[in-house]
Amino acid sequence: MFLLVIRALARFLLFDLYVLCRNYDKLNQKVKTHPVSSRPHTEDAVRRVCYAMDLASIWYYKVIKCTQRSAATTCLLRDFGVPAQMTIGIQKVPFKSHAWTEVNGQVVNDKPYMREMWAVVDHF
Repeated sequence: MFLLVIRALARFLLFDLYVLCRNYDKLNQKVKTHPVSSRPHTEDAVRRVCYAMDLASIWYYKVIKCTQRSAATTCLLRDFGVPAQMTIGIQKVPFKSHAWTEVNGQVVNDKPYMREMWAVVDHF
């Protein structure tokens, strides 16, 4: 688990650079093009990766934005052979946006009812 948390922290740092530079197009492109590993994933891969992300979020030097967290979670899950997608949703009034990660249409790193709260505008 320790190495998985280190990998999660490394992903946070990488995606933090894109967020700091406000280069969301590059961040989105990185997620879109990140391949799903061909190795079969274990039953508990999603649970383990999401738990490592939770721990890394606690230890990270600042609060992590949902876009950064979801991009990192999606890519790390794909490294473990899980076909994860980052989903972007919006709320029109007042305008807000939010990102989360889904696996087979199920939210894995946020509240399970995110699709009811936000209008989905994109998947990566």
